[in-house]
Amino acid sequence: MIKGLAISTVWTLDQERTKTFFTEKLGFEVRTDLAMGDMRWITVGAKDQPEVELALMRPDGPGADPETAKALTELVTKGAIGAGAFTTDDCRRDYEEFKAKGVEFLQEPQERPYGIEAIFRDDNGNWYSLTERNEELDFSKSWG
Repeated sequence: MIKGLAISTVWTLDQERTKTFFTEKLGFEVRTDLAMGDMRWITVGAKDQPEVELALMRPDGPGADPETAKALTELVTKGAIGAGAFTTDDCRRDYEEFKAKGVEFLQEPQERPYGIEAIFRDDNGNWYSLTERNEELDFSKSWG
């Protein structure tokens, strides 16, 4: 039986640069950083969510065929990959903090039916939602 999501992939063209982006600009912590043969396994995660990690993976890593690696690299370079949504308790505050640290925003915080949302890119061009959910839509409070 599936118990939940543990690791999700974020495609990166430069693992060290992306690790720095997540840790220094977004405040994530490094969970794993080790060499495994001819690849580097790096995971990061939000400090208050230890059960979920983001694996910072290169498209041309071990086992990747050249055609797929090229296609993924092109998609990442174009900024065509939406990598997920991060939740926050104050979207406007985090928007100002991240923007001051040099994070590129595609959309300033805006009111949505589900809460307040801003859209930003990581250092590769992957985009993310930064969402402060409406109180009545925050299911995590009722699922504890």
